[in-house]
Parts: sequence; structure tokens; C-alpha cells
Amino acid sequence: MKKDEAETAIRHLAHKWAEATGVQPGAGKLRSFGAFRSWLDDKGYGHYLDFRSVRGASADAETWFDQELGQAGWD
Repeated sequence: MKKDEAETAIRHLAHKWAEATGVQPGAGKLRSFGAFRSWLDDKGYGHYLDFRSVRGASADAETWFDQELGQAGWD
């Protein structure tokens, strides 16, 4: 999978996860990337974490997750 395809999917799925778990983006409550990653695996989306990256796929995905849910100062 290409990194840009994975980024689009992870950003979208972060919101789906938040909705499914009742988390409000930007609400100030820290969200767990580990819980999100487990959810990805459980729902069959784990393949979106399989791309090449200098930092590592998981590190990039966690950054996108944090940005999308407003806990990285990017909102």
C-alpha cells in the first residue's frame, strides 16, 4: 500500500473509531492510539498500517490519528 493511500484511510477511520467508541474529537480527553490500532485489527483494517515509512508506519499513523482527533495541536 502507498503511504498517501494509508494516510487517507487512517484519517477517515480515526473518525469512524471515535464515533464507534463515543469519543468527541477535540474534547480534551486523550484518545488511545493503542485502542484505535486494536480496533483497526478487529475490524479488518490492519492492512492500512502496512506501508513504507522512514519514521515507521505506526508512528506516522499515530500522528495522523492525533491530528484528526485534535490532540496534537493541529486542529
